[in-house]
Amino acid sequence: MKTLNHTFLVTILAVFLFSGCAVHQSTKTTSNVSVQSKQDVHMVLQSYVAGRQARDLEAVKAVLDPDVDQLTSRGEWRRGREAAVAGMKRSSKKNPGNRTLKVESIRFLKHDVVLADARYIIKGTNDPDRILWSSFTLVKDSNGKWRITSIRNQKPKD
Repeated sequence: MKTLNHTFLVTILAVFLFSGCAVHQSTKTTSNVSVQSKQDVHMVLQSYVAGRQARDLEAVKAVLDPDVDQLTSRGEWRRGREAAVAGMKRSSKKNPGNRTLKVESIRFLKHDVVLADARYIIKGTNDPDRILWSSFTLVKDSNGKWRITSIRNQKPKD
């Protein structure tokens, strides 16, 4: 009976130790992010907004993952790169103006997955400025390049 209890306790202890190591490893991965990685993500987001501003659909496509999905501030889902780009083209035509993206935070969920939050502002139209919150999820592709895989836009409550 003592051997059974001893085996049980050792098994429980091993489970706790290994699960603690896994949590520690995950935390270590996200806290040791290089400055260069953050700059790379920032550059992708700036390329995205520059492409939107210039209405350069090829530049926008270049930073989007093929399976990107976007939920607009008006509740429209755009699934896939072609649908997202077509919707962005319509949106840019309907909402002209100068687009800026002010990145507020970049959080590495894993070494190859990032969540970035930003203020997305469209100015210079006859209408009041459009001020949105945008969240971007980026993933590293097989070539090591960051791609936007999801975009969520939300109009803050006035």
